[in-house]
Amino acid sequence: MKMNVTSLQNCCTARKAPLGISAVQRRKVVMARVAEASGTAASVKKDPFAEKTTYNDNLLDKLFIKLYSKKMADQLQGVAVPDKPTYDDFVRISSEIMKGRNSVQQRAVVRDVLMSLLPPEAPPTFRKLFPPTQFSAEFNALIASLGFYWLVGESEVKEEDVVVGPNGEVRRQRSVVQIKKCRYLESSGCVGMCVNMCKIPTQTFFTDEFGLPLTMNPNFEDLSCSMIFGQAPPPMNEDPAYNQPCFAVQCSIASRADGAVLPPCPKVDTERAKAQSA
Repeated sequence: MKMNVTSLQNCCTARKAPLGISAVQRRKVVMARVAEASGTAASVKKDPFAEKTTYNDNLLDKLFIKLYSKKMADQLQGVAVPDKPTYDDFVRISSEIMKGRNSVQQRAVVRDVLMSLLPPEAPPTFRKLFPPTQFSAEFNALIASLGFYWLVGESEVKEEDVVVGPNGEVRRQRSVVQIKKCRYLESSGCVGMCVNMCKIPTQTFFTDEFGLPLTMNPNFEDLSCSMIFGQAPPPMNEDPAYNQPCFAVQCSIASRADGAVLPPCPKVDTERAKAQSA
């Protein structure tokens, strides 16, 4: 018995389709299942730590790592810096600063480290060369995107609306450094380290010492971050990062209360955490 191709296709289609369901109905069922599957996939948050980024530090990167590691170790006692420190050593040494210090003291140490990297006349000279203008914000965004690769990883400069005035004035300018996946945050796996050892000290350093406003907005969902030059940072207690919970998978002190609203990372504001636990 012979059967042509068309008959064979019709036969296969008929066998796959449930009895009593038309082609239109079958299509609706398939589309509904696809939409359901897409919605389920979208609702599942991807673990940003699942795939660790690999870096191949060049000689200049290693020089910066050694310089910053040594400057941080100078603020401590009994913390040794290897002859050839790696980025993990840099993160380890920076974590030592957090031990025995409250949040304010941690930020102060980082500020001292940053100041030790510059000559005393650097801040006033910077203020003269780079007043808080659009050009200054865009120029420093470009420099940051080129010079901070060893510290934060790959980034790009983007043009966005930036709040440049105290009354909410907005200006379109190319002064936003979009960090794709922050190396420091990924390596440390700690919200408190991100906030107190990087975000707040860097914002304060540029805004107060250099006179060029800077806001840093870390994204704790995908470990990206936006450095917005020219935009003043909000007060700490109004910053979303102030109430950011710990990384549930990475952190040993993260709350495991199922279904409950997770509390802020206690390392972000050690005094707040102390008061709440009293």
